[in-house]
Amino acid sequence: MTSDLAYISAHSALAQFKSKKLSPVEYMSAIIGRAREVEPQVNALVNTRFDHAMTAAKKAEAKYAKGGRTRALEGLAIGIKDESFIKGLPTTFGSLSHKDFIAPSTSPVNAKILAAGGIVHARTATPEFSCTVSTHTKLHGTTRNPWNLKFTPGGSSGGTAASLSSGTSTLATGSDIGGSIRIPASTCGLFGLKPTFGRNPADPPFNLDQYATDGPLARTARDMIMLQNVMCGPHRGDMVSLRPKLRIPTDVQSIKGWKIAYSPNLGFYEISDDVRQNTEAALDVFRAAGAIVEQVDIPWNADILQGAMAHLEHLFGGSLAELVDSDPESFMNYTRDIVEKGRGSTAQKFLLAADVANEMYAHIAQIFSKHRLLICPTTGIPAVPADSNGVDTDIRINGKQVHPLHGWILTVPFNMLNRCPVVAAPSGFGGSGVPTGIQIVGQTYRDQDVCRAALAYENVLGEGFSKQTHRPVLAGA
Repeated sequence: MTSDLAYISAHSALAQFKSKKLSPVEYMSAIIGRAREVEPQVNALVNTRFDHAMTAAKKAEAKYAKGGRTRALEGLAIGIKDESFIKGLPTTFGSLSHKDFIAPSTSPVNAKILAAGGIVHARTATPEFSCTVSTHTKLHGTTRNPWNLKFTPGGSSGGTAASLSSGTSTLATGSDIGGSIRIPASTCGLFGLKPTFGRNPADPPFNLDQYATDGPLARTARDMIMLQNVMCGPHRGDMVSLRPKLRIPTDVQSIKGWKIAYSPNLGFYEISDDVRQNTEAALDVFRAAGAIVEQVDIPWNADILQGAMAHLEHLFGGSLAELVDSDPESFMNYTRDIVEKGRGSTAQKFLLAADVANEMYAHIAQIFSKHRLLICPTTGIPAVPADSNGVDTDIRINGKQVHPLHGWILTVPFNMLNRCPVVAAPSGFGGSGVPTGIQIVGQTYRDQDVCRAALAYENVLGEGFSKQTHRPVLAGA
């Protein structure tokens, strides 16, 4: 069946290409066929390039047929988030203001993916300028969660996650400035890595923003690491990109004896019963892998988010104000809202975020002095409605109203502490049928630890999406 081929893991597809059990053309046809079946419902892909993808797949097929050397992503369908560049092709940022914009250059991580033989068959949907944590825009409409179409796949890498979980990309890219990789990974049952700041090169000016990083999402931990190993490494155009390149092993290694700290809510977030239960079940998986899990108290409170929002409002407000002021009604309300809030930014408010982050790290550093990792939920509830905007949507957890943008996500603190890498991993399903997830937080610059833990976790849990019963059910697909 088309859906069976479309859901093959990246590492399995490559192995079958090399053994000639599967043709890149056959595989790409399945991906494209799946997209034509489900995209009317999911709306994850924008600016599709299916004819180009088939031509590229034929070239990949010829390479495998010769039995010669092939590249790391040769013949795989890679969804690229619609906020980065491929020279000569559209990048819309999800905004009417950029509906005709053609990229003048190729972003560093995209250049690495193309050089590794990845085939960009489509761009994946994003909220306008990545300004919120659900994915709907005036330009591209609403992207929906394949597991339950009433809910969002999250944002801002929502199209990426929806594409992967509906079987319309092999691998896909995301970016994360407040949780934009980890939230969609959680809501769609995926693995996603927010690498250490500077680990993956980025475009200016956001390459210098300490909250921001590009990273991979995938249906399996091994696939996530495979894409990260391509995206990673120094780049001559990004002065903060780290040297040397860190290549992370993709084989399962023991975490026996590792001490893992567990925080149920990072000290202050509301957590629904299904998220809490699934998180505790995930801890048992780590125990089964040989780790020692201990609950800890983190003395953070909701005030830390004031520092984060001061940073983000300053950044987004300053960068978008002139554009939005030129035609306010053509922009989404969440874009206008963050621009408006950014007008009140001051140097004092902006510097508050740095003071808060240093205080936060003082607490977590004590935990890391005794534990190798920290685990907590990714979101407080599995997901919010597909048309949530982060401005005035009524979001409640345990009957309590929370902030519609940052009140239901536990990701922002680790953008404030962006030298700490984080893997988002699936933990189960909520009552709505939408997946839930955990964050595996590592010590500064220890990307290999969080990835090793993710592989060990998956080794016990088993790979998701491997069976039809472990995939979203979409009408007509």
